[in-house]
Amino acid sequence: MLKIELPQIPSSAWQCEIGKEWEKPYTVRYASNLDDGANHGMPLGGFGGGCVGRGVNGEFNLWHIDGGNHIYQSLPACQFSVFEQVEGEPPQVYAMSTNSPTDGSLSSWAWYPQGKGTYSALYPRSWFDYQGVFKSRLICEQFSPIWAGSYQESSYPLAVFEWSVHNPTDKEITLSIMFTWQNSVGWFTNAIKSPTVKVRDDGSPEYEYRPKWGDSTGNLNQWIQDNFRVGCLFDRIRMEEQPQEGEGQWAISSITNPSLEVFYHSRWNPKGDGADIWDYFAMNGSLPDYQDETPAEPGEQIAGAMAIRFTVKPGKTKKIPFILAWDFPVTEFAQGITYYRRYTDFFGRNGRNAWAIVRTALKHHDMWQNRIKEWQKPILDRGDLPEWLKMALFNELYLLSEGGSLWTAATENDPVGQFGVLECIDYRWYESLDVRLYGSFPLIMMWPRLDKSIMEAFSRAIPTEDKTPRIIGYNQTQAIRKAKGATPHDLGAPNEHPWEKSNYTSYQDCNLWKDLGCDFVLLVYRDYLFTGGLDQDFLWECWDSVVETLHYVKTFDLDGDGIPENSGAPDQTFDDWRLQGISAYCGGLWIAGLEAAIAIGNTLIANPPMNPSLQPDDYPQGIKDAIAVFQQWLTQARSLYHETLWNGEYYRLDSESGSDVVMADQLCGQFYAQLLGLPDVVESKYVKSTLRKVYDACFLKFHDGKFGIANGVKPDGKPVKENDTHPLEVWTGINYGIVAFMILNGMKQEGLRVAETVVKQVYENGLQFRTPEAITAVGTFRASHYLRAMAVWAIYYSLEKK
Repeated sequence: MLKIELPQIPSSAWQCEIGKEWEKPYTVRYASNLDDGANHGMPLGGFGGGCVGRGVNGEFNLWHIDGGNHIYQSLPACQFSVFEQVEGEPPQVYAMSTNSPTDGSLSSWAWYPQGKGTYSALYPRSWFDYQGVFKSRLICEQFSPIWAGSYQESSYPLAVFEWSVHNPTDKEITLSIMFTWQNSVGWFTNAIKSPTVKVRDDGSPEYEYRPKWGDSTGNLNQWIQDNFRVGCLFDRIRMEEQPQEGEGQWAISSITNPSLEVFYHSRWNPKGDGADIWDYFAMNGSLPDYQDETPAEPGEQIAGAMAIRFTVKPGKTKKIPFILAWDFPVTEFAQGITYYRRYTDFFGRNGRNAWAIVRTALKHHDMWQNRIKEWQKPILDRGDLPEWLKMALFNELYLLSEGGSLWTAATENDPVGQFGVLECIDYRWYESLDVRLYGSFPLIMMWPRLDKSIMEAFSRAIPTEDKTPRIIGYNQTQAIRKAKGATPHDLGAPNEHPWEKSNYTSYQDCNLWKDLGCDFVLLVYRDYLFTGGLDQDFLWECWDSVVETLHYVKTFDLDGDGIPENSGAPDQTFDDWRLQGISAYCGGLWIAGLEAAIAIGNTLIANPPMNPSLQPDDYPQGIKDAIAVFQQWLTQARSLYHETLWNGEYYRLDSESGSDVVMADQLCGQFYAQLLGLPDVVESKYVKSTLRKVYDACFLKFHDGKFGIANGVKPDGKPVKENDTHPLEVWTGINYGIVAFMILNGMKQEGLRVAETVVKQVYENGLQFRTPEAITAVGTFRASHYLRAMAVWAIYYSLEKK
């Protein structure tokens, strides 16, 4: 007989006590920024199909069901509860959250005590290990079917909860696990169909979002027995056959067999005291087996419940799976702009497939669990990687499901669909290119077809133009939305039409940015190299845009010296930081971008397209001509860059401000040149001198290395201005990028010290699963759930490359 064992929680998983309350968690820097507090756990659900978050206290409290929109609010009726009775003793029974409702509901329920056990997470798996309350040893492992290279299962909207129960006593123990769920079908869509866009106090745009929270009119619950599968299906009366946004189903389910007893209640009141189910459950672990499919009246709330009761003999272990599935197939952006989600390619599009998802999960969850373990094992088994790095590598992937991610159904033009992750919840627009220069490493390393789809979307957007005027938040000037040839900053926002309407952000005029065009070229070449250097069709798809956008950036070279100048306004990713003239950051990216474009062009000359429609009429001479122009610019730029900016120890911020600030990311262009095997932007000796100075001034001398690398300080570690914004922030993703750069240049020990410092700041101060863009030395953060922090995978890539 197969021996059942308790799950082994990896030693590198992040851990805290169940229900942990942080004494002094980081708090938000600006009042307008999102700060939901520290009770965040790992998200559940695949990429782009919506996700649900369960906090470290056990409550379900984060709802990203409406694409690109964020709701953080506990639904206490969505919960597991456990009944335990040791033979001859009175029972114990608890709802498995340490927080009781604050609105007076469910007052008859008993809630799990704080601190009794451990919450652990190693995305996409997490565990509640309950200790010191029950006589049984209980562990609930939660996961969704996500692993590298999966373009099907990773999109599924479901969560598996595998309960393991071990009896360490010499008596039989009877247990019952109850899963309750409130019917929230219809809630997750914007009640404001034409939301007003406003400018916040930090100058960035935001739009009104008012979900139909609590609107349950017409909702109904159905108890289902389907062979060995049992569960409750949550639906809603519909007026049309094809679902609208927010219409669909939830389902909770488990299994039955001769050793298990199943109980249910399909319609109870989650806003009452909860006694209609708790009195039964607390008495003997049962429910009244009540079935009622009556739709909810206006103002009424309804929930369903199921319980699985069983006996565990002394010394034995039993495992019980529960499934949470949902099917909300439509995402609507601006009114009338709708897309089907990727998972509908496998389950259909009528919004009535939650039970089909349940069936798939109950059939395959063991296999999925093994696939996840197989994917994680090579990294977890490595003795040369510190535990904190293993933890951060996997847990920072949380954003691929929780970051408002979109993944559309496949089309002929997009055979794996279109994919996108928000820059963050505060800055709600997709795939900000300057940010994904750092944050896209895990996608290209593990789901490369998705990364290429994003870069193809940018390539398609570059030739477009949108002359709609708008006010720029930073300085209140007016500018057009999108200039032809400019690489857009982002691929659009959830309230408009992503992919078709780009450059949503209006904090700055991103048509003037000097880094975006170079970022685009470097990422195209990176994606080609990182996928084996064989996909020339991808390069052909992007080539015309490579040429067009570099010529556009060159128009900012006002004196014709070969390097575009920064304008004195913030015109690059550090968009509160003024650079003037030739800058180390943008100038280096320009040189690396030209080298990448030349390499792309030479690759295309050597590899004519397999698809004749991609071959231009002037092939190959047209490419040769483009390369000749790039080479001319490059020769000019190379002769100027080092000579203009080198100060004998590091590169000056720029050529005109006279600043002596040490900019931490000044050699980002050189970093990418090394990653991609391109000719160096500057010689190795200058790189190493610069990195040593950055490490000394921006890390060691910035509050004694307690926080990470500050973006820019004076050589003695002091600020240029006491109240500076971006220069005095520690940007998580920029730090990880610099660490990867340090590793490539022989500073592995120093780099890992920096990375460990930043990781601990995030995971020891209540920022887990909402990693921000920036932290400060006074315990504040800015822009949570941020895309750039996934650059931690650049560290892993650099360690492998070395």
